[in-house]
Amino acid sequence: MTTRVTIWGELIGLPIRQYYVQAGGIRTRVLEGGDGPALVFIHGTGGHLEAYARNFAGLTPYFRMITYDMVGHGYSEKPDRPYTPDYLAEHLIGLLDALGIERAHLSGESLGGWVAAWAAAHFPERVDRLILNTPGNITNKPDVMQRVKESSLKAVREASYETVRARLEWLFYDKSQVTDELVAIRFRIYTQPGFERAMENIVAVQDWEIRKQYAWSPSWCNKIRARTLLLWTDHDPTGGLDEAELLLEWIPGSRLHVIRDAGHWPQWEKPEEFNEVHRSFLLGE
Repeated sequence: MTTRVTIWGELIGLPIRQYYVQAGGIRTRVLEGGDGPALVFIHGTGGHLEAYARNFAGLTPYFRMITYDMVGHGYSEKPDRPYTPDYLAEHLIGLLDALGIERAHLSGESLGGWVAAWAAAHFPERVDRLILNTPGNITNKPDVMQRVKESSLKAVREASYETVRARLEWLFYDKSQVTDELVAIRFRIYTQPGFERAMENIVAVQDWEIRKQYAWSPSWCNKIRARTLLLWTDHDPTGGLDEAELLLEWIPGSRLHVIRDAGHWPQWEKPEEFNEVHRSFLLGE
């Protein structure tokens, strides 16, 4: 019998809870489970906390695992302003404050990796160890910026299961793992009243005039003092290993691990290896 991935199938029986909290004045949706050192996961552009559904079973025995909808995303509040990395990082710090967490491990995927790195550089006292998971387009390639912007806006402005599925499939190496359930959840999020404006604010950072103020650069990456692991894949559509090599130069003492046969969501495509990498790096000496 073939086992089909379902989000509730991944979470059933686990000690988890979903709730809302005021994080820096923003009503924020959170999913939390487990005990131990705090480990916060941060999703990517246009994403939501369900991106980490396949990681709770493997990590909650070791960590207080927290994932959340970033400001402007999912079911969190959506103020009308560009969601730039500094603003998203301030929201993250507001979440830590609201949850009474002095220091946390951070693991961010795509835009979430950018936010995690920005937080580590500008709020070093709040970050323990750092994992940057396919952080995406380090060299600001115009074609990637345009693809992310256009496909994200299309998935909202022309919302259908087909446009949402196309947006998700671009992220995956094994496109069969884009389940009907995952598409349906994102479709429901993208068809919320006012979400078109939220998506415009989400993809504002794909415009160079806004992006250039926060672009990946040694000028701020050199400030990161947290022990850092770069978690790359061999089929990431947003950037190759050449971009990982740049971050190895820019972030002092950083290390690289490559997950094979995965795209931009290794946490979903390769959850066992993804979880093991997190356990060994975050709990190791």
